[in-house]
Amino acid sequence: MEIKLYLKMLQRGWWIILLTALIATASSLIVSFLTVPQYGATARFIITPSPSLKTSVEVINSLNTLDRSSVVTTYVEIMNSDKILSDSLAFLNVAPATVVDYTVQAVALPSASVLELTVTGSDPKLVADLSNAIGQQTIVFSNSINFILSINFLDTATYPVSPISPQPLSDAGIALLLGVVAGAALAIVSEQIRIPLETFRQRTRLDSVTGVYNLRYFRQAVEEEIAKDADGELSVGIIELSGMKDLMESLPPSGLQYILNKVTGVLRKELRGNDIVGRWNAYSFSVLLPATPSTAAKRTYDRIFQALSQEVTLSAFDVTINLDPHIGGAVYSNAITAQDLFSKAESSLEQACLSSQSPVFLWELNTPFWVERDSK
Repeated sequence: MEIKLYLKMLQRGWWIILLTALIATASSLIVSFLTVPQYGATARFIITPSPSLKTSVEVINSLNTLDRSSVVTTYVEIMNSDKILSDSLAFLNVAPATVVDYTVQAVALPSASVLELTVTGSDPKLVADLSNAIGQQTIVFSNSINFILSINFLDTATYPVSPISPQPLSDAGIALLLGVVAGAALAIVSEQIRIPLETFRQRTRLDSVTGVYNLRYFRQAVEEEIAKDADGELSVGIIELSGMKDLMESLPPSGLQYILNKVTGVLRKELRGNDIVGRWNAYSFSVLLPATPSTAAKRTYDRIFQALSQEVTLSAFDVTINLDPHIGGAVYSNAITAQDLFSKAESSLEQACLSSQSPVFLWELNTPFWVERDSK
């Protein structure tokens, strides 16, 4: 289940992944274009017993000396020293400032009496010449102070043909892969951030008891519907459950919750998918019927009245309740304001509560009388 959830997050955030991958790839190509190419040249050296040794005993002693790790390490430090570098630059007649950004690194290969020297810089000819010069100066210096061991070239450095960095295609491929990974992570994080925000935003719109829209958001929804189509047809209705007035303080919270949920279920069953249900007050609900002319609105209010006229039994408390519903509605027309529409609906509700014959009233503009609906 979690894998499917993450896959849906990635599917919704595909544009984040694509954008991140493109930015990473483009950035890599730009950096590769602006970066000065770096070349590397490598020379190898071998340490052996000195040719000047005459007897086999001297050769064996030199081999025993060569087995000590400190001996090879000493040669590495000599090759990496500033003295050897200075002597090499002087030999090549190159100013030290020229190789400020160059790197010189000598290492001992494992389990062998072989050293590897690598020089990296922006001039392919100079890195090869400097690598060989450093090797030559190391040979001269080391062989002049050590008569038991000798160091010599195993492989000389050659001019590099292609740079070791940057490598645009390889770097762009890696950047693309990292961009996809980073984009996927961003997509998942953004979804995890968005979902709590959406949940919080949704909670601020809903009534905590019934789960329908609260009064503030219901009013906002009506205003938005009117602003969307000033010449459209819609109706607002207020449904008062007069039978609940005396029960608000006497009935336990669980009983009130049951009744309110029952009413909410009835309203949602009788309304269409695009209709909106709201909580008007403690014992009243409100409904918004978009794109609904007066005739259809009257039929809807009648259905709601008939459904809510059924008695509700609370078996846990052995109580049967008559909700005694009254409905007042108003039909939007002539570009009246949302506040005027609410006022007309409230006036209609007052008429419905005062009438003993017709508990459903609907206000329509240019009608010389309140339209009463016979609920029987």
